[in-house]
Amino acid sequence: MNTNEEKQRYSKEELAEFETIIQEKLVNARKEVAFIKETLSRRNDSGTDNTASPTKVLEDGADTAEKESLNQLASRQMKFIQQLENALIRIKNGTYGVCIVTGKLIPKERLRAVPHTQHSIEAKLQRND
Repeated sequence: MNTNEEKQRYSKEELAEFETIIQEKLVNARKEVAFIKETLSRRNDSGTDNTASPTKVLEDGADTAEKESLNQLASRQMKFIQQLENALIRIKNGTYGVCIVTGKLIPKERLRAVPHTQHSIEAKLQRND
């Protein structure tokens, strides 16, 4: 490879490093989703008391808001898991680390911070304008 020529793909060793990072993030994200689901399940099981006091109404409102918040968190985590799984597919098919807008290699530092990204900083900034 010409030293002036920009690198087009990451090596197998570099991809293996990113795969490890992604696998670790997947394990943690899946644990978090399981914890959220367990928490929601426990809350649903404990909601069988039918007393109608004003305090109970307030508690129900707070409980509903908390359940909604937990559902949103679970939804975000599921989306994150899907993005990580898609990144693993890109590693396998050789397209991982290439910006889908510029076609250039995304810097390692960015991929280490956001391993599921498909955009270089330049492309992301262009999108936000």
